[in-house]
Formats: sequence, C-alpha cells, structure tokens
Amino acid sequence: MDFPISDLMDQDACYAKLVALLHPGGLACPACQAPDRLRVHRRHRAPVLDHRCLHCGRVFNAFTGTALAGTHRRPAEVMLILRGCAQGVPTAQLARELGCDRKHLLELRRRMQGNAERWLDRNPLGDRVVEADEMYQNAGEKGREHDDPDDPPRRRANGRRGHGTFGNDRPPVAGVVGRDSGEVRLEVVDSSGSAELGEFVGRSCLSGATVNTDEWCGYSRVGGRHDRIHATVDRSGPRSTYAIDADGDGVREVHCNTMEGTWTGLRNYLRPFRGVSKWCESQYVAMFQWGHNIKAVTDEFLGGLLGIRPHTVFAS
Repeated sequence: MDFPISDLMDQDACYAKLVALLHPGGLACPACQAPDRLRVHRRHRAPVLDHRCLHCGRVFNAFTGTALAGTHRRPAEVMLILRGCAQGVPTAQLARELGCDRKHLLELRRRMQGNAERWLDRNPLGDRVVEADEMYQNAGEKGREHDDPDDPPRRRANGRRGHGTFGNDRPPVAGVVGRDSGEVRLEVVDSSGSAELGEFVGRSCLSGATVNTDEWCGYSRVGGRHDRIHATVDRSGPRSTYAIDADGDGVREVHCNTMEGTWTGLRNYLRPFRGVSKWCESQYVAMFQWGHNIKAVTDEFLGGLLGIRPHTVFAS
C-alpha cells in the first residue's frame, strides 16, 4: 500500500540536511569558490534559495554543480528518494508516492546508485577466515525494446543448464564474507571461471587467510598461487556435505553457510524490483553491500549517493 508523506515532512529541515550533505565545508560559489559575500537573489522556491556571489556575479543555489543540479523537486521529495534508494524501494512505487515521472526518477536513481558503486569499499577483508561463493541471478535486458518476439527483453533464464554467464542473462555475483567481521565484498562478473573468481578472491582477503569454498573448479586458483589456505566442502552428489570438521576438534569449521545466508538477503533485496537489467545489476548489488556492511544510514553514505567523495578513501 502506497503512503505518500512528502507533504507531511518539514521542507526546511530537509533542505538544511541536503545543504550539509552537499556542502560539508559550507555553501560557496561554484564559479569562484568564494564562501563569503553571498546574497539572497530570489526566494520563489523557498526554502531552496537562489544566491548571488558579489565577487563574480554568479547566481546559483545549493544544488548547482551537484548530482541534484537542475532538479525542481522539493527537499522533502529528494530526501524520500534517498531513503527509497537506501531501503530498496522499487522505482515504480516511489514514482507513485511522489507523483512524478518514473522514467526521470529511474535516471536519477541510477546516477545515485552509480555514485554508491563508485565509492564502494574494495579494501581486502582483514578476517583470518573467510568464505567465498557465487550466486547466479536472472537479469535480462529489462528496459530495452526488442523487435524480435523470439528474443524478449525480459527473457527468463531458469531453464538454462549449467553455470550462468553475463551472456545468457544469468550473470554470476561473486562474494566473500569475513567470519569475524561479517562484512562482505560483492562483484558482478562475466563468468564463474577460475581466472575471474581467483582474481576476485585474491583482492578481497589478505594473504595467509583461510578461504572456505565449495567444490566448484572456479576456485582452483585460490590456494597456493595466492598464498592462502584453501578449504573446501563437497555439496554435490548423494554424499554431499555442508560442513566438515577438518582438524578433529568437534567443530565443523569448513563451510560456506555464512555466504549462503548472505545470498538469501541479496535475493530478498532484489525480489521487489521484479527483475533488473543485467547492465545495472552491479549498482543494486553495490547498494546491498553498503546496507549489509554499515547497517544504518550515515551522512557519509548519503553524501556518496549525492556524488560526494567519502572521507575514507577506498581501494579501487
């Protein structure tokens, strides 16, 4: 059930929050960067005010030169869009509640999610024990028009045999989770071959870490070549095992169950969108990783959505 609340929110408070996010050092002229001698030029969109710089004569507002440049949305609507993106609310539902065009809202959402993907934490996990696994998510060509009726844009890939690839609309999502920290590193890859999975695992955990995987041959390069301890469980066939006690201490420490639980969370996050484009899937996966790792929204995260570089410089 939709519940529009933009008219119930305090526009002044939302505007003050957006100004603090977009201009953490204070509002300044986008042309000459002068922070002083700024005068109110127009108030017709209050609380969004037009300012004139008395140094260079430039007229601007708080959104000029930012990810919100050119938008005519009220501050409360912008905050609701940020909230919807952070919580995974479908674009169609947001558009109905805000009474705006879905196409334009989707373009804004993809810009914000692209910013979140750009500033994603890609530093290796510091855990001594990690789990690595891959998930195959149906993601076709949603949003693209196809003239061929035999090649629909939202073709389902459930009937395809074998491991999915980007080409057959089942792009793999590679993942590594730390046993102690619980943090994850996720990435959409073209295929689940040993080259791609080995490279991803290699940069997602530290040298010397113990990496738990299943029996898939794509993890054949995880061991000695990357100076890591590789432990596996065989989950195929009639004698499949999901946890192994390798050191005989009575604790079945070799498993990928933590990563399997993470895949459940990711599928639940993607389900309300009723399918995503495979070219944009990495943005949604990045949003899920942000939410999984930070748990609660921070000003740094909201600033990242708006294109503001986080204080912490993440490895690229």
